[in-house]
Amino acid sequence: MTVQRYRLAIRLLATGMVLSWLGDASVPARQDLDRGDGRPLVHVAEVDALITPVSAEFIAQVLDDAAAAGADLVVLVLDTPGGLVDSTRDINTSIFESRTPVAVWVGPSGARAASAGFLITIAADVAAMAPGTHFGAAHPVAGTGQPMDDTMAEKAASDVAADARSTASQRGRNVELAEKAVTESQSFTAAEALRATPPLIDLVVDDLDALLEALDGRAVTRWDGRTEVLHTANARVDRIEMNWRQRLLSTIAHPQVAVLLFSLGTLGLTIELWNPGAILPGVVGGLCLLLAFFAFQIIPINAVGLLLVLFGLALLVLEMVTASFGLLAAGGLVSMVLGLVMLIDSPSPEWQLGWPFIISTILALAAIVTFVTRLAVRAQIRCSVTGVAGMVDESGEVLDAIAPGAAGRVATHGEFWSAIADQPIPQGARVRVVAVDGMTLTVSPEPPAGLDAKGTQP
Repeated sequence: MTVQRYRLAIRLLATGMVLSWLGDASVPARQDLDRGDGRPLVHVAEVDALITPVSAEFIAQVLDDAAAAGADLVVLVLDTPGGLVDSTRDINTSIFESRTPVAVWVGPSGARAASAGFLITIAADVAAMAPGTHFGAAHPVAGTGQPMDDTMAEKAASDVAADARSTASQRGRNVELAEKAVTESQSFTAAEALRATPPLIDLVVDDLDALLEALDGRAVTRWDGRTEVLHTANARVDRIEMNWRQRLLSTIAHPQVAVLLFSLGTLGLTIELWNPGAILPGVVGGLCLLLAFFAFQIIPINAVGLLLVLFGLALLVLEMVTASFGLLAAGGLVSMVLGLVMLIDSPSPEWQLGWPFIISTILALAAIVTFVTRLAVRAQIRCSVTGVAGMVDESGEVLDAIAPGAAGRVATHGEFWSAIADQPIPQGARVRVVAVDGMTLTVSPEPPAGLDAKGTQP
């Protein structure tokens, strides 16, 4: 009875730990702060990657967390090359509906908020930038990386431009420049954005402390028309980070990781097809492929580049199966290099794979294929060990003397065989099998050690 109680207590404790862990994984990681001193509370979240559904989920949870904690301000530190239009609109909707005022600061110096980052910046209650930063170039492109026809391109640009005009007008920012950032892909430095009439942003500050100091006592107009006065002097800063799941998904959405997952997934499924029942290669391969397809939904993929990569992998797989002595492997590696070069159809450096990554990936695949091909070639040239071919050249011992025209018995290959020979062979002599005819062996005397079959030195 006591043992059962202990087991029940351990199970309840383990269940509680798992539920607690799952609960922690559903919200961003944050530092709990005591607000008993009455100081203002500011939540700060950094977004320094591509704008994806993961980014939209993270920002929405940050704003919900700030509202629940009664924060006075949320600061989004932005540094992004752009991202998906749908995710951008989800983020802007979260900002518009936030109960807590939201400030977007493009920083630190050297950062940028291109494309989707521009639309997020002008949607904030307070738009600020650091010196030496820039934003803009918000013209939409196809999610597949392929060029759109004139009609579709015009529709997409018109839709995003209308969104930018509406947001800038509601926020009291420069509508004309906001539209040009979309239709003409114009970009603006921090000084240019602040100098415009009316300006595109509200402030240019060096760092987060300077931003909070400048915003203290400032009145901001929310999206619904309400006016709030910000209190940020001597504020407690709560930095919020992505939870492990969001960090994992954000990492998967990187082009290099996506290509590695795709390659490993293809090889894993190939190994599983070669060895049915291995299970592990198939499970890992399927999981890698699913994660790669998730990333490909976000990354601007060139269809021709992807087909070249697939063709190259197919040739590598055929090389492992047929062992063409390197011809298929060479063609596969060339196809993969060309495919990886043109796989990502985007001018942004953050999307590109880069030659170091391409070369290292190709060398790793070449090493794997070389190793497997070598095993296949060795298996092909290896002498047979079963059947008739496996008996030829086997050594044995004469059990019953063999005379010309009369069969004797020999022990070879772990068995007793009837044997004939062209010459007399006494009992106990060593012989070697030279031919097999049904159940009868043709043997010849085995030469002494150091001599060849003719009895001479080799």
